Amino acid sequence: MIRHCLFMTLGLILSMPVTASSDDPLNSPLWNYMREQFIGTDSYQFDDRVRVVVPEFAEDPTQVPITVDARELAGQIERIIVWADLNPIQHIFTYYPHQAIVPHISLRIKVQQGTAVRAAVLTDKGRWHLGGSYLDAAGGGCTTPSAAAADPYWESHLGEFQSRFFPRSEGGRYKFRVIHPMDTGLVNAIPEFYIEQVVIRSASGNDLARMELSPPVSENPVITFDVREPDKKHSIWLRDNGGNEFEQAL
Repeated sequence: MIRHCLFMTLGLILSMPVTASSDDPLNSPLWNYMREQFIGTDSYQFDDRVRVVVPEFAEDPTQVPITVDARELAGQIERIIVWADLNPIQHIFTYYPHQAIVPHISLRIKVQQGTAVRAAVLTDKGRWHLGGSYLDAAGGGCTTPSAAAADPYWESHLGEFQSRFFPRSEGGRYKFRVIHPMDTGLVNAIPEFYIEQVVIRSASGNDLARMELSPPVSENPVITFDVREPDKKHSIWLRDNGGNEFEQAL
């Protein structure tokens, strides 16, 4: 997977003399490398309509709330890729929204240090629209053992869901939480163990949106997403890298 390649080469890249790219509004020394890895040579533009909302400072680097809002590009979106430039595992998630799902999603992530957090949105015209924010953090979130490592509770509750629905003036909002350690594999003697796929389904079982997650998503993930038709029923299906599958009506 792409994130493994990025992790293996990050130490080499950071040890090289690099300078901030002149076209990057966040002045990240890894901008050009990250761009090549995630969107290649495709056409792109920095776009204020793609908003990445992060706190001013990550007080808890293992549970940092982020929101990606691309609603102003709604109806044109094929894929959203989100990453953190200076994390040891940069990729956070890739999102494939459906017309019935609003391109507005929130979750919590782990960060290892202060970093640019970016969202690249691919439209049906074949062009990437990029937004991002700088997240200030003391760090260490990616190499901190999960609470599950010292608590056997999760073994008997793995995959348990809690969810709520919030009516809105236009559509509705789901917020769900699932018990899972989301181990990064960067802690000694604790192997990588994380949810890698999330699918939002209609009541008839049709896939409406899909997410590919990476280990920087926080332990016991809390994910919020918006739907256009609040009277429709939805369910969530997940699978982790251990082959465990979970499904729950929302």
